[in-house]
Amino acid sequence: MITALIFIAVIGVLVVVHESGHFIIAKRAGMKVEEFGLGFPPRLWGIKKGETVYSINWIPFGGFVKIYGEDGEHRDAPKSFASKPIGTRLKVIVAGVTMNFLLAVFLLMLGNYVGIRVGIGDEADDISAAAKDKKVQILRIVENSPAHEADLKIFDEIVGFTDHTGQTSMVSTAQEVRNFISANAGNKIELAIRRDSQTEVKEILLPEKDEGDGLLGIVPARTGLLSYPWHESLWRGLQDAVFLTAQTAIGYYELFKTLLLKGQLLADVSGPIGIASVTGQAAAVGFRFLLQFVALISVNLAILNIIPFPALDGGRALMLIVEKFKGSPVNQKLEAAINSVGFALLILLMVYATVKDIGRLF
Repeated sequence: MITALIFIAVIGVLVVVHESGHFIIAKRAGMKVEEFGLGFPPRLWGIKKGETVYSINWIPFGGFVKIYGEDGEHRDAPKSFASKPIGTRLKVIVAGVTMNFLLAVFLLMLGNYVGIRVGIGDEADDISAAAKDKKVQILRIVENSPAHEADLKIFDEIVGFTDHTGQTSMVSTAQEVRNFISANAGNKIELAIRRDSQTEVKEILLPEKDEGDGLLGIVPARTGLLSYPWHESLWRGLQDAVFLTAQTAIGYYELFKTLLLKGQLLADVSGPIGIASVTGQAAAVGFRFLLQFVALISVNLAILNIIPFPALDGGRALMLIVEKFKGSPVNQKLEAAINSVGFALLILLMVYATVKDIGRLF
């Protein structure tokens, strides 16, 4: 229940921030905003203030701002979206993505001030010396691996281990974990992990041969807590957000390139249930982790929305660019049909990801 509430709160913040971008720029441009909705119809509740209905809808994953004339009609009405210059309309469309990026910048600025957990490596350098609360944590778990079967979780701290001879060792570096796992191929081990301030011991039988994802199926990393003065945290937050955005864009590029050329996904797609699960794990680890995770999701939402795919902000922006070069609006029926197909494909992707998420749970 707590995980669900945290997830709803996180999604609510991300949606409100994104849609507020569209809303604010549209109002500043003199457009009539007919509805500001959280979730998708059918409508659960709504109230009208001025010319805008503020609504909460039954389908909770997403939101929308309905602008008068956004589908190309009412071009002669002064408060219509379609009546405004292409540059103005483009600003309205990209405003949501911009707000998501700015939210990530703010969260990472705050994180750098209160203390943000980063990978510090195993070496003794200046960053390692400045870091506090050093841990070796799990950053990735391979599906159907021994780690997955043992119910290890992302963000678990690896405290120590016991080999098949009964010898127990504590952990201080990620390399120690890798060396221990390699030395115990084919043997049963005990792994001590800390989660939610509780220490648990997991008994795991390692395979004899590495099939490419590691014998245990984890990516361990040494992490530490770094914090900076407020004036330094400002530019570091911006720097981190730019780096995160660039890396996320590269990741999406590789994902879609592999999907189009080979018909394969580089990684499993997570739907709402998968994101909710990781949100709960991040929140359980602490407020700082949740800050970083929400910043990551906000950047992902920005990059995903700017992709020139029908029904997304990037698809709508592409239509405006086509209109600019064409010298006349794209046929309304054709644009509506393209957006409908795009929306249907997105819904199918969400259903697929949700089914995969449920399959992982059971």
